This record gives sequence, C-alpha cells and structure tokens, in this order.
Amino acid sequence: MYQVLALDLDGTVLNRDHTIHPEVKAAIREAQEACHVVIVTGRHHTAAKPYYEELGLDTPVICCNGTYIYDYKNQQVIRENSLDKDVARQFYNLAVDHGMKMVLYTTHAMMYSRTQPVDYMHELAGWARQYAEDVRPDIRQIDSFEDEIRNADYVWKFVIEGEPENIARLQGHELVQEHFSGERSWSNRVDFARKGNNKGGRLAEYLQEKGYLPEQVIAIGDNHNDISMIQLAGLGVAMKNADDTVKAAADMVCVTDNNSDGIARLIREKIKR
Repeated sequence: MYQVLALDLDGTVLNRDHTIHPEVKAAIREAQEACHVVIVTGRHHTAAKPYYEELGLDTPVICCNGTYIYDYKNQQVIRENSLDKDVARQFYNLAVDHGMKMVLYTTHAMMYSRTQPVDYMHELAGWARQYAEDVRPDIRQIDSFEDEIRNADYVWKFVIEGEPENIARLQGHELVQEHFSGERSWSNRVDFARKGNNKGGRLAEYLQEKGYLPEQVIAIGDNHNDISMIQLAGLGVAMKNADDTVKAAADMVCVTDNNSDGIARLIREKIKR
C-alpha cells in the first residue's frame, strides 16, 4: 500500500497557467486523509507557498531540487546543503563570462538583474503580485549579484539561461564540475546547486526520518530534475508532457498531461482512503 505521495509542481501539479486543475486539487486534498503528501520542487519555498496553502498541506516542502527542506509552520530551514558563498561568487563571474542570464536563490528571495532581466522572471513577478502580502513570493530585481551573495545567510542555487553551447562550456568548467550539480529545468535553462543535491537524495533522507520506505512512495514529475525521485519511488510516474528520457525512467506514464485531470485519476486509483 502506498503511504507517501511526492509531487513536483511545475509541469506536474501546475498547468500551463500556473494554476491547479480543480480535480487535481480535490484529489490531493483527499489523499492527505490516507497518506503523507509532500511537495518536492525546484522552486524556492517562497514561490511554492501559495500552492502549499491552496492544497491545505501541513508537511515541510523539499525545495530547489533537494537543496533544503523548509518548514512553513515554524518558518525555518530544517535541512540544507547550500553553496559556499565564495564558490557562488566564482560561479557568478564564470556565468557572466559565458554570456548567461541568471536568477539567484538566497535565503528568502529569488533575484534577477535589472540590467539583464530574465523574461520568465518578469512573468513570475507579475503572477506573485496577485497574492496577499503574507503569502506573496519574494521576487526582486537587483543591482549586484555579488552584494546579495555576500549578505545572504544561504545561497541555494543559480538558474542560468543561455545558448546551449555556452551552457555546455560552463558545465564543463573545472569549478562547476567540482562543486555543482546541473539539472535542466527548461529547454534553455539549467539549475546549478551544490554538488550531490537532487530531489531523490533529499526525499530518501526525508523518508528515512519519517519511517517510510521508498517502495511505499508514489512520485510524480515531468522533467529531468524529477528523474532521481521517480527512480527512487516504488511507483515512479512521468507526466504525459514529459520527454522520452523522463518517461524511460518511470514505471508508468500519466494518462494526461498537466493541463487535465490525469493526476487526480491516478491518485484516486492508487491511494485508497
């Protein structure tokens, strides 16, 4: 019997409009009566919070592809493997040299440059403004990445965007090879976090602490950063909108993409109240 439901957000629980299909929302709420539901996301906790509230969850959230676990109830980080700040500064300079646009994730905020803005962050900032202040994601445009790195308690990750050949060269650099794990989160975007961080590894640690076994888990995702948790789970599920690499890692493929109610049907079939 499955006792844990581990869910990615973007491209999985969230549809193309960054909302949750009503049937998917209802099924996840129902599932909490029978199992432990945990969000495992590439997002910062500040950008996952509106959905956490909407789904009525009371579990911690695994953020930034396993970099840290955040407890909303007590508003604190309960596990982390953040970047060394000197290494983060060196990575920033390398990324500039390779022509990258960047997003920086620090303790409580997501940041992007005023002078070299990232288009999707403008969209995300617009999305965030719909929420009340106590739930609103903290998304900022900044003047100096180096100042923000120096002043941060934690540096969680960078998201870089650029030409594929430049990304490949950056990934091949000695510093990046030594200190970073890079996982593609979009066609021209790669998330760079501290080496060894991934969704599957952090989820495995979390399960052990809570007394669950991997075979008791259903994990659902759509992108390459979900593969590690899909492979960990007793039932690893790829969304229909996932690419062939993700589908090949899964035990099954959801009957619909993220814009329909396929997850709801799967949850109700596999998790019995």
